[in-house]
Amino acid sequence: MKAVVIHSAKDLRVEGREVEVAGAGQVDIAIEAGGICGSDLHYYHHGGFGTVRVREPMILGHEVAGRVVALGSGVSHLAVGDRVAVSPSRPCNSCDYCLKGQQNHCLNMRFYGSAMPMPHIQGAFRQRLVAEAWQCHKVNEGISINEAAFAEPFAVTLHAVSRAGSLQGKRVLVTGCGPIGVLSIIAARLHGAREVVATDIMDAVLEKAKAIGADRTINTASHPDALSAYTANKGYFDVHFEASGNERAVRSGLEVLKPRGILVQLGLGGDISLPQNTIVAKEIEVKGTFRFHEEFGQAVDLINQKRVDFSPLLSEIYPVADAVKAFEVAGDRSRSMKVQLSF
Repeated sequence: MKAVVIHSAKDLRVEGREVEVAGAGQVDIAIEAGGICGSDLHYYHHGGFGTVRVREPMILGHEVAGRVVALGSGVSHLAVGDRVAVSPSRPCNSCDYCLKGQQNHCLNMRFYGSAMPMPHIQGAFRQRLVAEAWQCHKVNEGISINEAAFAEPFAVTLHAVSRAGSLQGKRVLVTGCGPIGVLSIIAARLHGAREVVATDIMDAVLEKAKAIGADRTINTASHPDALSAYTANKGYFDVHFEASGNERAVRSGLEVLKPRGILVQLGLGGDISLPQNTIVAKEIEVKGTFRFHEEFGQAVDLINQKRVDFSPLLSEIYPVADAVKAFEVAGDRSRSMKVQLSF
């Protein structure tokens, strides 16, 4: 089978790999669609992120969906021919955090396409993938396989919404309108947000934010003072989903959050400084959000029920043979929102 393998920064290859055999409780899936994620791009452009480095060849990818082609023994809830979205999250379910219901913090997590441990956890950008049956969530007829491959990033934002608490009737600010930012807008709307304002520094992505449900979009590069109108009366927004990882975006959000507002940090950008006086005086709650667990099934349910429309976000689909070109386009925010590979 063909697989998309990273060797080092800018050294991405489509290579042959042996097809595995499904064991007990497992299924063999012919992968049909895979979305290129921000972490995949970090491996491609920089060879990793933070202290995490690629130290051996690693198959990339974790946003995948496909069709079941074989069943291992003991699998009864799936059948050959079923289309499935595959959760890349494989917690051990036996460590302290898993037993507390915090599987996203599993001490022995095996998340597809991760260079954190050594040997690396091989990813899912391959033509055939053997997965545990419990990772696989059926996709209804009438749902495209490309829509199904959005389940993973959508689950990330559903977990972020759960960290924020109830959004019913709340006013929401989203900073950073990459895929996670715009999916946060969809998730916030689904959970009852009254108003959503989105910011970025590029008009192209702000157009996507508007198309999928933002009430107002602001280009903070061309209109740097536009958010200042929301500082009156100590702030306007109840919740801020920060998806850029940019210090200026974090600070601007703190200025326009109401007292006892909530900042949910999704974006990664390294160390930044925060205005402690503002956080203390306004009693702001700062919350991190990391991956997901049960939200993956919820994401697939919402996709199956056609309660979400990701079509404006899918920029291009490339065959696996053109993986390098696909990664180059995916890394250009002026040209793409979400790029997928076809296997």
